[in-house]
Amino acid sequence: MAARAWLGGTLVLTVAAASAAILLAPAATAPAPEGLAFLLFVGSSVHVAATGWFYTVPEVRGHMRRHKARFIWVPAALIAGAGAAAMLLRPRLIECCLLPYFCWQFFHYQKQNLGIGALAAAAQRVQPLQPAERRALLAAGLSGIAALLGRPQLLQLTIRPVLQPLYPIGIGCFGLAVAAGVALLLCRRAAQRPAGFCLGYLSGLLFMLPVFVFSSPYAAVAGLTIAHGLQYLLLVALVAGGAGGGMRRAVQLAALGNIALIGGALLSVASDQQHGAPPARVLFGVFLGAVMAHFVVDAGLWRMRERFPRSFLASRLPYLLPGPP
Repeated sequence: MAARAWLGGTLVLTVAAASAAILLAPAATAPAPEGLAFLLFVGSSVHVAATGWFYTVPEVRGHMRRHKARFIWVPAALIAGAGAAAMLLRPRLIECCLLPYFCWQFFHYQKQNLGIGALAAAAQRVQPLQPAERRALLAAGLSGIAALLGRPQLLQLTIRPVLQPLYPIGIGCFGLAVAAGVALLLCRRAAQRPAGFCLGYLSGLLFMLPVFVFSSPYAAVAGLTIAHGLQYLLLVALVAGGAGGGMRRAVQLAALGNIALIGGALLSVASDQQHGAPPARVLFGVFLGAVMAHFVVDAGLWRMRERFPRSFLASRLPYLLPGPP
């Protein structure tokens, strides 16, 4: 029942986020309305800051001490390096550097979709995602990234679209990836494709669809940012709430809430300094570095094929990682 609640909540949040962004999207040159701005704050800054909560968990800190490069030195270098680069580079050059940054960001989104599909299979005790099913998910995500490279205006970048031919290529590859993913689902035996698992897999397969449908940046990509952040916050809140008895659970949830909200507010202020004076642009660089550090830390903490991430998640959320069927 708990596994179904997590999967249902994840699907509802994904669809609701995309729908809200589409409905609230302003004209191309207008700022986001307050409701959409708040959702972007939660889906972007708050969810990135929530990663800091893991540094307060004793067993996770022990794992981090054994892997200092990934969890300490690389994040610190990304934050310091991005801050220095933002101060030294001209705003035009910073904007050019944002294109590969966004590629990494959307690849991170699709890797989370891959993880949700894998958890959906484990929670429903069906056959794990097969290599071909994983490749179809990643191909759908990479197709969306190719389309964004061809139309950087969807990312609110004013740089010249020199990679414009990638947009139609992305459309074709996305269609092929979706068709392959659906075909692979149908190749499973009926007992191995329950509705919950299929919906979880299809939500990841179609995640990039708004990029190909809408010309408004907010309708095309804001919903993806919000959906990704809400998916993450739901899962991390469940992990924090899965800790021991009532008092310990309350303490960890309170710590998560405070770190996410306070850290998110600070990151949100820093994210607005892109066009400021060089000292202010340091803050924008720190924001970018913190987001990239979040990519690196999460890639290590949620790698279920490794022993510690799997055992930690199973200890907190046993209904998502039961024994093999």
